[in-house]
Amino acid sequence: MKSPLLSLPGAVPAEGVDEGVAAHYGELFREQRALADGTGFVDLSHRGVVTVTGDDRLSWLHLLLTQHVSELPVGEATEALILSAHGHIEHALYLVDDGTTVWAHVEPGTQEALIAYLESMKFFYRVEVADRTADFAVVHLPAGSIAQAPDGVVVRETAHGRDLFLPRADLEEFAATHGPAAGLLAYEALRVEHHRPRLGFETDHRTIPHELGWIGTAVHLQKGCYRGQETVARVQNLGKPPRRLVFLHLDGSDVHLPVPGTDIRLADEGPDGRRIGFVTTSARHHELGPVALALVKRNVPTDARLLAGDTAAAQETVVEP
Repeated sequence: MKSPLLSLPGAVPAEGVDEGVAAHYGELFREQRALADGTGFVDLSHRGVVTVTGDDRLSWLHLLLTQHVSELPVGEATEALILSAHGHIEHALYLVDDGTTVWAHVEPGTQEALIAYLESMKFFYRVEVADRTADFAVVHLPAGSIAQAPDGVVVRETAHGRDLFLPRADLEEFAATHGPAAGLLAYEALRVEHHRPRLGFETDHRTIPHELGWIGTAVHLQKGCYRGQETVARVQNLGKPPRRLVFLHLDGSDVHLPVPGTDIRLADEGPDGRRIGFVTTSARHHELGPVALALVKRNVPTDARLLAGDTAAAQETVVEP
């Protein structure tokens, strides 16, 4: 779904899964600094919006999600996953309940598969699931922003800022009164800085929550009764995940960034050494320079010097080995 904000001056469209919104508006670092300072907004209107209504909405979702939501307070933001039977991550949901409806935004293009799964699990529960992507657009206000959300708009507030479920028809009017707009590249650079994983970027078909640090934030360990819970409990109590998320400071020119999927190797073994991981997201940060998130094998020493392709990289631990 193409955003009308692509008509703003300087807008350069994003590509791939983020197609439909602006990657930037011509001044990447200025846009990052604005977000870091708590000003402006980010157009996330390409993300899917799903609602669940009905008296049983929280107790029903509690049975399906990795998060404890049966008593979720009105207005309290949370995030949750849906796992496969083997514990692999299939969906990530960013939730808030407004007292009558659970609102969730999800990765672009994933809402149809998510809704199909939810519909298959309704049984006798008093719930209704709906795709509201055509009617509502997600807009992000950064942490520290003093901008007021329009009256009646559902807000999901976290430590990283506020996500607004804005009527899509109001998107242009909102932009005119809440600028300046910041593009997705600025938003992603701050996400990388804060080590926050993203479905489809830091995940593949075999990712489990422990590898990305999603235990505690998106997975509640004191609840069961959800698909994949046995794997979560077994890894938590008896073992370690096979991989771990790391944050990389990349050497070299700002012009060159290793693309997602770039092989990670030990610097001591050189560019022809064995593959020990891969880049998941890379970004140019306004203060830190070139940075990235990567998945590496759990037993890689935390002080090992790495190569991302042919780029030297120093690692910071995100998930303990």
